[in-house]
Amino acid sequence: MHDRYKKAHRTPLADDRLRRQIAQEAARRLVAAREPDDSTWLEALTESELYTAKRKAAAVLGRSVRPGDLPSDSEVRTEAVALVRSGDPVGPIEEPEPIGDVGRMADHLERFTVYRLRLIPLEAVKQNPKTHPEGDALYHSLQVFEIAREARPYDEEFLLAALLHDVGKGTGPGDHVVAGVEALRGAVTDRTLWLIAHHHDLDDNPRARRPTEPAEYLDDLRLLHECDLAGRVPGRPVEGLEPTLAYLNGLEGEEYLKP
Repeated sequence: MHDRYKKAHRTPLADDRLRRQIAQEAARRLVAAREPDDSTWLEALTESELYTAKRKAAAVLGRSVRPGDLPSDSEVRTEAVALVRSGDPVGPIEEPEPIGDVGRMADHLERFTVYRLRLIPLEAVKQNPKTHPEGDALYHSLQVFEIAREARPYDEEFLLAALLHDVGKGTGPGDHVVAGVEALRGAVTDRTLWLIAHHHDLDDNPRARRPTEPAEYLDDLRLLHECDLAGRVPGRPVEGLEPTLAYLNGLEGEEYLKP
């Protein structure tokens, strides 16, 4: 089947060798930061600290790796234990270069401005109460985001797909999927755009298109579909738009992250 959205949207998957290199570099950073007499440091590491170490490790190695392709926390802990037991010196810790380009920072600010402008009109979009008993499209989008964050709190590309999947409903009549893709092109990554473009493909509808490729995104699409269906509960508590964007802004604010 012809895919009108098909573009060069693949980010190479991290192979086992690269995953181990990232895990080893992340472990080295964590070991260097520990207190020498602290015997509980490994157990005390938070998910956030482990994730930060992995993303810095990938950046130092000069590789742009999707969050889902990073080594697991357990892989990093295993490498950290091996390093401590080896007694080898950790060596100097190289910090990733901060983003100092004014143009790139301007792009960053503009990106979040685009998201806000595309989301605000959704509050006025009233949906079919049979399929969306929760109410307006913005409330639905915030619900889907909250559910997605529970599943993947640090996967910015996936979280953006969850939050922005219905922005086309605020642009006027017509196919909201096509409208949303065009409204966001250039403001999100190719992976996020693909997920938004295909977010209805798994609907229980004989007219629904079926996703073809890239195959590595199908699990992401299935999870997004589950979040979309679950985000339709009247009265479910959600954070407002500004706190939601602030959360995503905080992920992007880690200067070492690659675009």
